[in-house]
Amino acid sequence: MSLSPAATVPTPPLAGRAVGGGGSPVGDILAVTARPEVINFAGGLPARELFDAEGIAEAFRAVLAEQAPRALQYATTEGEPALRGALAGRMTARGLATEADDVLVTTGSQQGLSLVAQALIEPGDTVLVESPCYLAALQVFAFAGARIVPVACDDDGIDPAALEELVVRERPKFLYTVPTFQNPTGRTMTADRRREVARIAARRGLWIVEDDPYGELRFAGERLPWIASLPEAADRTVLLGSFSKVMAPGLRLGWLRAPRPLRAACALVKEGTDLHTPTVNQLAAARYLADNDLDAHVARVAAVYGTRRDALLAGLPDALPAGSTWTTPQGGMFVWARLPEGHDTAALLRTVVGFDVAYVPGAPFFAGRPDHGTLRLCFVTQTPDEIAEGLRRLEKGFAAAAG
Repeated sequence: MSLSPAATVPTPPLAGRAVGGGGSPVGDILAVTARPEVINFAGGLPARELFDAEGIAEAFRAVLAEQAPRALQYATTEGEPALRGALAGRMTARGLATEADDVLVTTGSQQGLSLVAQALIEPGDTVLVESPCYLAALQVFAFAGARIVPVACDDDGIDPAALEELVVRERPKFLYTVPTFQNPTGRTMTADRRREVARIAARRGLWIVEDDPYGELRFAGERLPWIASLPEAADRTVLLGSFSKVMAPGLRLGWLRAPRPLRAACALVKEGTDLHTPTVNQLAAARYLADNDLDAHVARVAAVYGTRRDALLAGLPDALPAGSTWTTPQGGMFVWARLPEGHDTAALLRTVVGFDVAYVPGAPFFAGRPDHGTLRLCFVTQTPDEIAEGLRRLEKGFAAAAG
């Protein structure tokens, strides 16, 4: 006998972690940036016109012509051996001795971050993050039930004294850092700070999760070593990487390098999440690396990005209110700006988008007390001419908001 509609009982509620985080505080406003007339400094998208679309297409054609049954079949959770070997070779060439078995292929580095969180965090555990911090990392840690504590930072990255004080007081499970061309600030942690962070982790018993999605996009200065390559941190650092910013984000290919026990735990979590990253994408990426010079391609992309950064920096003095400050990144995709005291970039955005230009307010990037006068600008998606026009619109928007 079935119940009538009037007698039905409500379904159980959603899990608290699925509803507790709320929505984006600027989501409704940023929805208008989908309009083609909007010059969008808000996104974090690589320049699509710089994708090596033909090279990637040829890699897929070759894989499907030569090994279609394998490419279209299930695969191991850890990833295709050819791709893991190629990734290990690239890391070894950059000063971090790596074997294929040290690598777990992930569905984008975002999945790698989620796997680490699920493997390490018990509800209520403390996680330390930079201030400000990559927004999606804050979401991952919140979903895992972590207590998120920000570490004070300056232009050189994490303040070691502040870090050690927090480690002693809070007994965190791990520190999450994007040391090179950080999102959202664009800053890079100095070599000395990297060594200090590694020493603190070794001395106090701490995991380090080192996220490096932007490190290859350098257009000025000298490359710095991964924290994972420092002797003090070798047994306690997870290194996350991605092809999203250097090959194509639509491939959804990332990787995780970690000490064996943690890597095995992450593989077990991944098995229960998606079984494995798509086989055909992995084989195509491995074929692309075998047939093409990815480093030369990245160098061309980085050169273009450097020109676009320069265009943005050249226009900021006129576009932003007098007294504003901003970062000067040596690579990556972002410039971080701070307006003078009394400005609220979320409130200002409501007026600015009316001039067909957009940015991301900085407040959501903070795990602790937010700085409402900050904003993030992505400089890689538009051409220099489009950037100049976008900054003219931004200047008008701020002027209109000021009345």
